[in-house]
Amino acid sequence: MAKNKDSIQYIFTVAFAVCLVCAIIVASSAVALRPLQVKNKELDLKRNILSAAGLLVEGKTVEEQFEQIETRLVNIETGQFSTEFDVDTFDPVKAISNPEITKALGKKEDPAGIKRRETFTEVYLVRDSAGELDIIILPVRGYGLWSTLWGFIALENDLNTVVGLGFYDHAETPGLGGEVDNPKWKSMWPGKQVYNNGEAVIGLKKGSINPANEFEANHRVDGLSGATLTSNGVTNLVQYWLGEDGFKPFLENLKAGGA
Repeated sequence: MAKNKDSIQYIFTVAFAVCLVCAIIVASSAVALRPLQVKNKELDLKRNILSAAGLLVEGKTVEEQFEQIETRLVNIETGQFSTEFDVDTFDPVKAISNPEITKALGKKEDPAGIKRRETFTEVYLVRDSAGELDIIILPVRGYGLWSTLWGFIALENDLNTVVGLGFYDHAETPGLGGEVDNPKWKSMWPGKQVYNNGEAVIGLKKGSINPANEFEANHRVDGLSGATLTSNGVTNLVQYWLGEDGFKPFLENLKAGGA
């Protein structure tokens, strides 16, 4: 008996079969490509770490260049290196959402707008030929106008002078807050000093800095034109993460040789 191809039942049966086949293909592709996606995400993170430290060069693979980076786990609460977790398998992003190893922040203690601060995270060390610390790269994040800005700040071995700052993930307005990605603006950060009399004061000025003003010349970079809230967000996040509730105790311990 011939099937009625114009019947509702036949149309739904064919549509279901097509959807099922498409779903199987999409799911299979997602599973097959998952390892590649993870690998690409890891490479992108390493690329941004190298870039923040001014170490990313053409002609070598990211993996080859990252061999000079030493990854260590830090307990932010104690300001010490930690072996609580295996640094090779530790995921600092997942750690942020783990209530057992994070601290909820009240409004007054959360200028960066991160809501929870992790207890453990990764830092990245670059050593010279003698094995002494040359550069340290620290993860930073905080809220701008529309989004959380995720990035890295690199410091020289005096643990005060900025080598570079870069953000690898954000959703700020292109041409305004999105200018955090502008190489010209990022080039203003190297050489700036984080601390003044022990306080993290580095940040953005509304408008352009006055080079004749010693404080501004040492501790400020130009604000992002037309993006006051993003500029404030960048100032808040760098001061928070390099302050007492962030990496400052660790940096002091590291400088004293007690980390």
